[in-house]
Amino acid sequence: MYRTSGVVAVGLMVFSALGQNTPYAGQQQREIKSLSAPEVADLLAGQGMGLAKAAELNGYPGPSHVLENAGALSLTSNQRDSTQALLDKHKARARQIGAQLVAAERALDGAFVSREIDGTGLVRLTTEIGKLQGQLREEHLRTHLEQTALLNQHQIQNYSALRGYAAAGNHQHRR
Repeated sequence: MYRTSGVVAVGLMVFSALGQNTPYAGQQQREIKSLSAPEVADLLAGQGMGLAKAAELNGYPGPSHVLENAGALSLTSNQRDSTQALLDKHKARARQIGAQLVAAERALDGAFVSREIDGTGLVRLTTEIGKLQGQLREEHLRTHLEQTALLNQHQIQNYSALRGYAAAGNHQHRR
């Protein structure tokens, strides 16, 4: 029978512990610890980041994808113009809120880095971040509501089919 010595057993335990999942390893080098560089870029660019899934996956189209599929959706010139105007307005607002959110996350990170964080500051900073996250999500979802109002039922159904969410005819909206 093979027996391991205590030293070998301890060495195996240490080696095993080092091999454990450490999901944050390397993230301490980020400029803002809670956001990756791609997340910062997406926030500053007004990208969707899945914030409108509740709308998108329930048959409320978004303007970017409507414009991408303009031909297949048989958009009128008025619908194209209205959709482009909606997208432009939305992107400007999403970029503005995204920049505010990045700044708020940077302030929270800085408070921890400087060791100047206390309970009152924590509440203030996290409340601001939560408010901005809510505003950003609302902006993305509202845009889907506004886009849906620009389309007819047939276009909405075709959009869902084109995006692979449903066979044509599955999403019914009551107006």
